[in-house]
Amino acid sequence: MNKTRLLFFTCCTFLFTACQNNQQKEEPANVEEIKLNADIAKSIFSLPTHCLQIEYPNKLGQVIGSDADLKTPKSLRPVFYGCFDWHSSVHGYWSIVKLMKEFPELDTDGAIRKVLNAHITPENVQVEKAFFEDKNNLNFERTYGWAWLFKLQEELHTWEDADAKKWEQALQPLVDLLVQRYMEYLPKLVYPIRAGQHDNSAFGLSLSLDYAKTVNNQNFIKSISENAERLYHQDKNCNLAYEPSGYDFLSPCLEEAFLMSKIMESSAYDAWLKTFMPELYDSSFKLEPAIVKDRTDGKLVHLDGLNYSRAACLKGIALKLPALKHLNQIAHAHVAFSIPNISKQDDYMGTHWLGTFALYALSIK
Repeated sequence: MNKTRLLFFTCCTFLFTACQNNQQKEEPANVEEIKLNADIAKSIFSLPTHCLQIEYPNKLGQVIGSDADLKTPKSLRPVFYGCFDWHSSVHGYWSIVKLMKEFPELDTDGAIRKVLNAHITPENVQVEKAFFEDKNNLNFERTYGWAWLFKLQEELHTWEDADAKKWEQALQPLVDLLVQRYMEYLPKLVYPIRAGQHDNSAFGLSLSLDYAKTVNNQNFIKSISENAERLYHQDKNCNLAYEPSGYDFLSPCLEEAFLMSKIMESSAYDAWLKTFMPELYDSSFKLEPAIVKDRTDGKLVHLDGLNYSRAACLKGIALKLPALKHLNQIAHAHVAFSIPNISKQDDYMGTHWLGTFALYALSIK
């Protein structure tokens, strides 16, 4: 072999080896699925149980109509006054109820059950309901907080427990009011809200549909399904390149895709999703977990929540379409990226709500 051929052969070998190495580096490493276990449950349970009775700091968020409205959080909302704001208190209750159902040993002494019995009473719920009936706050917590209340009620409805049945009955008047408000609101919503935070229409519809199906409220199911179809069926090419914004905790694209998986038959959904997010069908599809630089910042820490909500959506989509099972690996990576911060998080701006989103992601199966 002459020197020219030897040099050519050596270069080819080097380039081939380099390409192989690059390919190996680009292949995503398998991430083991993190499942809800007693240790994780204990960590998550400690977050809402810690803040359930913490009145301050508190973000009230209502419209003040007169001096008479200047009251303490507990006076205004004797059930849901803790955990910084109304919706966080509500989904904190959801986390507590769900975990007590699955891990009763978390409350062996009955201390938390005692708190729930003291808070969730017909008298306290009537005060909460009166707040929503105030003309200045008819749209308070629409639709994010409403949806979490429905999710709490769904959890109570499916728990064969005497106290749970009592709590469900106490909450029902407020739930019924907000279901009616939701059904009146949806036909007026000409365009969906595609934000990455509380106002996101798809997220609220998704949680609400879970409740409607569980309690078999056919009118509510019909309203959600028909309006979701109207708002989203024509959507195409949702571009994940524009996500996330600086403090999103929801993915507009994925929340919509997850919602539509709940209202469409598999074959129709498959056709719709191929138009809406065709990149999900690529087995090499990648989506990196969002990075949080400062977990003491109440807005920036939203991105930990985004990792959990993305994971929930990806898992839900894969459940609907098993051909997209590769999305589960991305979901596992997102949970694995942020779940260690559940036990490390000691700042109230994260502790008052992030456990719920971690639990929701882990509950999709």
